[in-house]
Amino acid sequence: MSVRTPRSPAPSLWGVALTIVLTAAVLRSPIVAVAPVARDIQADLAVSAGVVGLLTSIPVLAFAVCAPLAVATIRRLGPDLALTLALAGAVVASVVRSAGGLPAVILGTALLGVFLTVGNVVVPLIIKREFPPARVPWVTSLFTSAMNVGTMTVTLATVPIAAVTDWRVAIAVWGGFGLAALGVWVGLRRAEALRPDPEASTATAVAGRLDGRGRAAALTLSTWLLALAFAGQAFAFYGTTAWLPSLLVDGGMPAVQAGAVAAIFQVMGVAGALLTPVLTGRFSAAPAAVIIGVGWLAIPLGFLLAPDGWLVWCLVGGLAQGAGITWVFIMLNGFGGDERVVAGRSGTVQGVGYAAGALAPPLLGGVHDATGDWTPALLILLGAVVVLLIAGAAGARIGVREARERW
Repeated sequence: MSVRTPRSPAPSLWGVALTIVLTAAVLRSPIVAVAPVARDIQADLAVSAGVVGLLTSIPVLAFAVCAPLAVATIRRLGPDLALTLALAGAVVASVVRSAGGLPAVILGTALLGVFLTVGNVVVPLIIKREFPPARVPWVTSLFTSAMNVGTMTVTLATVPIAAVTDWRVAIAVWGGFGLAALGVWVGLRRAEALRPDPEASTATAVAGRLDGRGRAAALTLSTWLLALAFAGQAFAFYGTTAWLPSLLVDGGMPAVQAGAVAAIFQVMGVAGALLTPVLTGRFSAAPAAVIIGVGWLAIPLGFLLAPDGWLVWCLVGGLAQGAGITWVFIMLNGFGGDERVVAGRSGTVQGVGYAAGALAPPLLGGVHDATGDWTPALLILLGAVVVLLIAGAAGARIGVREARERW
C-alpha cells in the first residue's frame, strides 16, 4: 500500500461517500439488532439469556482479536478488495446467522465479527486515500454519524419487522445495508473492487524483508496513547449503552421512559460526531480531546452527584460519546503516514479499544450484582473517562508532532 493520490474524480467522490455511509450502517446494525428481539431468540432457541448475550459480545470481541488479521488482509489484498470482502462477508454471515439453529447462529455471529473488523480498519484508509486532507475530518464524522443513525434505525425498526415476520428475518434484513454498499462500491470500482491490488502485494513482500512502516506506527508512543484513549471511550460507551436503562429503572424511572432516555444518549451521538470537525478545527487535537473528556464526565459524575439531572447528563454525555469515537478515527489519519502506517495504527488502536469495550458490560454488571449498588460501577466508568481525557490529550500532542517530524 504505497502513497497514492485519490483514485476517484470529483463526481465519483459522491459514490465513495455513499459507500462509506452504507458501510458505516452495516458495521453496527447486525450487532445491535439482537437486543430488541433477545427474548424471542431465547425462547425459540431454548437458550439462556447469557447465550443470547454472546450474540452481541462475540462481534465486539472479534473487533479486538481480529484487528491484526484485518490489517494483514488489507496489506495483502489492498483496500478496494478488502472492503468488497468485508461487505460481501457481512451479508453472507447475516444470512448464515438466521438460517438454522444455535450452531448456525453462533457461526454466523462469529463470521460477522471477522468481516466487520476488516470494514472497521479499512474505511479510514479509503477516506484518507480518496479525499483531500481538509475534507478527511468531515468525511470521518459522516462515517461515525452514519453508525449512530444505523444503530438508531435498527433499534426502532427491528421489533416491528419481527412482529410481521419473525426474529430471523428481523435481524437478517439489516445485512441489506451491506448489500447496498457492495452494489455501489463494485459499480464504482468495477474490476478494482474484485481483484487484489498488485501494489499492495508488492508492498507486503517488501515489508516481509524490511521493517514495515505500519509495524513501526503500531509501536509509537502516540499510537499506544491513542489506543488507551479509545479504550476509555469504548469502555465508557459500551458500559453506558448496556446499563443506562437499568440504572434509570433502579432510580425509579418506568422501563419505557428509561428506554427513551437511553435512546436520547444514542441519538445525541450523531450531533457529537458532526460537531467534532468544528471542534478539532477550532481548538486543535489535544484541547478537543480535553473538551470531549470533560463532556463524557457528565455521565459518571452526573449520576453519582445529581441523578435527578438525568436529562442533562444524557444530552451532554451523548454529544461526548459521538464526538469521542469520531475524534479517535480522525486521529488515525491525523497522526500522519501513508496507508501502511495508518493500517498499522488503526489495527493497534481498534484492537486495544474494542477489547476494553467488550469487557465493560460484564464487568460493570458483575460489580453491580456483587455490591447491589451502582456507585462502584460508576466510579469504574469515571476512571475510564479519565483515561480517555488524559491519554487523548497527551497522545494528540505527541502524534501531531510526529506527523510533522516523522511521517
